[in-house]
Amino acid sequence: MSVERELLEAALGYEFRNPELLRRALTHKSHAHEKPAAENAPSEDNEQLEFLGDSILGFLISEFLIERHPNLAEGRLSKLKARLVSAAHLHSVALRLELGRFLLLGKGEQMSGGREKPALLADAVEALIAAIYLDGGIEAAREFVRRHVAVDLEAMLPLVDYKSALQEFAQARGLPTPRYVLVQERGPEHAKSFTVEVRVGDLWSAQAEDHSKKTAGQQAARLLLDQLTAQNP
Repeated sequence: MSVERELLEAALGYEFRNPELLRRALTHKSHAHEKPAAENAPSEDNEQLEFLGDSILGFLISEFLIERHPNLAEGRLSKLKARLVSAAHLHSVALRLELGRFLLLGKGEQMSGGREKPALLADAVEALIAAIYLDGGIEAAREFVRRHVAVDLEAMLPLVDYKSALQEFAQARGLPTPRYVLVQERGPEHAKSFTVEVRVGDLWSAQAEDHSKKTAGQQAARLLLDQLTAQNP
């Protein structure tokens, strides 16, 4: 095993049984096109692996989000998924893994800074996911995605608007529109605390307290969404 392959596999947390799949996942078309290909020979670059990896990644991220946040409305799940499979996020994954140093590029691509190109690096991550899937199966791909791609989720969660999620849930099931009331405000000016109550009709309500009225409203919406989901699956 080469030192470079050993270093990369250690970073990936996966050891390839078929190292040819790893090599292909890292081979840009500019490098493959510099080598004469035999007639009818299969592609030696990573474009087909990237195509497959895109679908596998989408499935595994969807699965992960539903497991982690079973009560989120479809619209919120879609927003989180879009962030986790975005080229920008995959580029950050590639930077953490230092994939650029391992890419096989043509001379022209290398001269033009291909090892640092965000789109090229993001594509390589998708190709790697497919290569791991073909080499070790869906469990190996799942482990890689959860270790390296399904990360930074907590930083993305502020994008989840629980008020909107609660309203969408209520509308979809013919329930009354949620109503929010500030029921208590206490504490000194520099450290106020707010209690917000949300009600859906006369039967369902939840309260939450926070130093921010906005956050208290979001927390109350999340609590009531949990209640309603349990009672109205």
